[in-house]
Amino acid sequence: MTEHKSKDPLHGVTLEMQVTELVNHYGWAKLGNIIKINCFNKDPSIKSSLKFLRRTPWARAEVEALYLDMLEDDSMDNANSSSDDPWGNHRI
Repeated sequence: MTEHKSKDPLHGVTLEMQVTELVNHYGWAKLGNIIKINCFNKDPSIKSSLKFLRRTPWARAEVEALYLDMLEDDSMDNANSSSDDPWGNHRI
């Protein structure tokens, strides 16, 4: 049997995982500046953000788009750093 890989980059990534990674990457303050929703600006928490995002499709779409942009930026950074440093993969 062959495994079929999903072409959807969000396949298997929960909303909680997305919000957690965005908070770790940007922090609440910057995340609140990028996506202007109160759950990121006033007494932010993962739990309150998830509750709001699950009930608000437009806000969830913005979070998912930002998450995908972050993944793309990270993959571009990793590709550039490995090609710039010829000793980057050298093991001692």
